[in-house]
Amino acid sequence: MKRILFTILFFVPTIAFSQVKTAEIDANMGIFFDVMRQLDYYYVDTLDYKDIVETAITQMLRKTDPYTVYFPSSKDADLRMMTTGKYGGIGAIIAQREIQVNDSTTERWVFISDPYEGMPAQMADLWAGDKILSVNGIDMKNKSVKEVSDQLRGASETKIKVVVERYGVEEPIEKEFLRKEIKLPPIPYYDAFEGIGYIALTEFTEHSSQQFKRALDELKEQKNINGLIIDLRNNGGGIIDEAIRIVSNFVPRGTMVVETKGKIESSHRIYKTTQTPGYLDFPVVVMMNKNSASASEIVAGSLQDLGRATVVGEQSYGKGLVQSVRSLQHEGGHLKVTTAHYYLPSGRCIQKINYAHRELSNNEGGIKPDIEIKDTNKVDISYDLFAKNLIFDYATRFHANYLTIPPAEQFTLMEDDLEDFCQFLEDTNYVYRTETSKNFEKLLSIARQEDMDTATYNMLVRIKDEINPPFRKSIEEHKEKVINVLTAEIIKRYYYQRGVAAYQIRHDKIFAKTLEEAKKLVQQKQTSNKSKKRK
Repeated sequence: MKRILFTILFFVPTIAFSQVKTAEIDANMGIFFDVMRQLDYYYVDTLDYKDIVETAITQMLRKTDPYTVYFPSSKDADLRMMTTGKYGGIGAIIAQREIQVNDSTTERWVFISDPYEGMPAQMADLWAGDKILSVNGIDMKNKSVKEVSDQLRGASETKIKVVVERYGVEEPIEKEFLRKEIKLPPIPYYDAFEGIGYIALTEFTEHSSQQFKRALDELKEQKNINGLIIDLRNNGGGIIDEAIRIVSNFVPRGTMVVETKGKIESSHRIYKTTQTPGYLDFPVVVMMNKNSASASEIVAGSLQDLGRATVVGEQSYGKGLVQSVRSLQHEGGHLKVTTAHYYLPSGRCIQKINYAHRELSNNEGGIKPDIEIKDTNKVDISYDLFAKNLIFDYATRFHANYLTIPPAEQFTLMEDDLEDFCQFLEDTNYVYRTETSKNFEKLLSIARQEDMDTATYNMLVRIKDEINPPFRKSIEEHKEKVINVLTAEIIKRYYYQRGVAAYQIRHDKIFAKTLEEAKKLVQQKQTSNKSKKRK
């Protein structure tokens, strides 16, 4: 029991606790201690007190916001991954699948779905689609993704033995290799298009600003770009200092980028650029969508406020909260806690939700684009095929049959390939059912129960046939989308994430519109420079 009290007392940092220690806190902590003592003495079974305390802390933090999180020492690896992008392991995304063994039995297995290029899994020739049978001799049947992940992860340079089952290969394949420190690349792809640089930035982890600068310099020196598109779509943020350093490339040294304001004095801080910019007059366009948040919004919003970039796309998420990681004195745990709001150069706070009252803030929240381009993708058969792993399974089969394909930028599927895919779907007895048709079935059921007249009921049945067409007809109607999703999954087998990005950006309609806007900005800049020279 003393150990429990010690855990609770040292959960709150000592200095902060002494400052806010009030009669109300004492009274409520006393209630908590009393409940714990009563449980300890009277409860019929033995309790896991460590689990109880962690559950109590987690539930307490749910009354704050989604970003204030307790990390016990057992989750240090998760915290390190979150802040640095690094972890010890094999470097692959894994996913669980249910496999039908017979009419009455299913088994759950974890598959490798996406090995990262240059990482141990890929270097050991593990493929997407490989079913993980065992790790270091431990059977992985019916294990969860977390359980398999825990076995795959470990200290860098330690040996690991993975046995997999591969499509088209009769015997299990055994691979023994070393785990490495895995650092996911924050920039999966960059290139130049018609004189405009393009850099996709997926997260703000340690050294991402250095990689951004390196990519930008390379594009300038080797591709002679005269403008830049920064793609921050689906970038959830990260380290604020990395965002400041990226902005530093485009604004004068000493420019205020963001200000943080919180309850205690140490959370009040003004962030200014400290580097001499190399691209002060460079036309910049920033792409955002509804999933761009936090540090992404600092970059886009500050460049927008300072007149240094045109923001294109959708209104961003609206996360104007700053978190810091506080070490806890007991057992080496940590608390990631929201300490402040951040404010952009114009003074606006982009936080959308007021978590203190669980309501929207007074402003609209997020970064509003200068040029709005909405994602008009709708749910169609390609989503169903992807969700049911049929796209994935066909790509696995394709990879087993073809050792090589043309470069990602040149690879295209032929009509014969699409017909082969449709035949594959028929062989798996695939039936496409739209959400509309599923709900329509309920309507028909109600109609039967209500003794609807035959003519009306038959009319509904005919409508049902129209809203649930054969899958071949749906594929033909959404042919371009299906081909794009299928092609991307196949390319991933040969050229990994960079290859997928290279293919997708060339078929991205939002990027195509953004590129046109960037070219206009460059043209305007060149026209302005010519005018100044004449004067």
